[in-house]
Amino acid sequence: MHDLTGFQRDLLYVVNGLDDPHGLAIKDELEDYYEKEIHHGRLYPNLDTLVDKGLVEKGEIDNRTNFYTLTQRG
Repeated sequence: MHDLTGFQRDLLYVVNGLDDPHGLAIKDELEDYYEKEIHHGRLYPNLDTLVDKGLVEKGEIDNRTNFYTLTQRG
């Protein structure tokens, strides 16, 4: 976990705290916290990095919406 950015750590916190952690809900929560717009080009690559590191699991709700949950390691 020492190699994560602050934004990636915030993502873990938000994913853990949401009942329905899908991309737009995560984005909305982060925008409230940072008080500025979070661009998709920042959000989704960082979520994918957390998936690649085994900290978050990604699943599909439908063809456009993914959900994210913490793994045991996350």
